Amino acid sequence: MKNCKSPALQLTIPDFLRFSSTKGFTLLEILVAVAILGIAVTVVLQLFSANLRAISASDDYISAVIKAEAKMREILDTEQISEQSYSETTHDGYRMDIFITDTLKDRTENLNVSLLQIDLVMSWVKGSKAKSITLRALKAIEKKVGE
Repeated sequence: MKNCKSPALQLTIPDFLRFSSTKGFTLLEILVAVAILGIAVTVVLQLFSANLRAISASDDYISAVIKAEAKMREILDTEQISEQSYSETTHDGYRMDIFITDTLKDRTENLNVSLLQIDLVMSWVKGSKAKSITLRALKAIEKKVGE
């Protein structure tokens, strides 16, 4: 410790309290460090935001697929099924368009069965964008006498 010479008081200032040009950081170094830290925090927050949007979109698709699969199972379990097309809307805003068509007639003409192709298009609106998924299944049914 060095003595501070003042005419009025004789004070002793510890060495660690004195300013030294060789110790510590400059203002420029601190500003650069804060800028880099700010950029890093911004990038991390944007990544979290993108992940949250992806999770939200995934939830919508999962919900739509579950509803579409349930409807497809209901259609496939129907004993008396024929060519037709119709639409339904669920209470939570999903729209189902169902198309049942006879397919591969040339391949099944000599068989006792015919194949029905069932297309189920599930569509919904998220924000300003329309989303949709399509499920397709085939069902073999016995031909009626005379077909």
